[in-house]
Amino acid sequence: MLNGLVWLLGCQLVGELVARTLDLPVPGPVIGMVLLFVTLQGLQLPETADVFTVSDKMLRHLQLFFIPAGAGIFGYLSLVESHALPIITGIVVSWMAALIVVGWIVSAFTARMGAR
Repeated sequence: MLNGLVWLLGCQLVGELVARTLDLPVPGPVIGMVLLFVTLQGLQLPETADVFTVSDKMLRHLQLFFIPAGAGIFGYLSLVESHALPIITGIVVSWMAALIVVGWIVSAFTARMGAR
């Protein structure tokens, strides 16, 4: 199990190092997640591998990872209140865009499956 945690944290560390070394605008953990995905696709590990066990256990408690973000929002509540309109507009516009894109993808897949 410790081996799986080392895999996850190691990929995050490498991603962080790459992002900071190359001064990329992408966060290090995102690069690490892509690196982990590519590595796991290449290795073809069995479903019982430690990295999958640790990931499943962490995903069961995913809501706990949002506590620091929520506490941060309360720390900057006055700033959030002063910029409430742009924040709400951004949330609504991004939600609508995601809804439209997902609808378009589903209709494209449905048409493609119906053509078969």
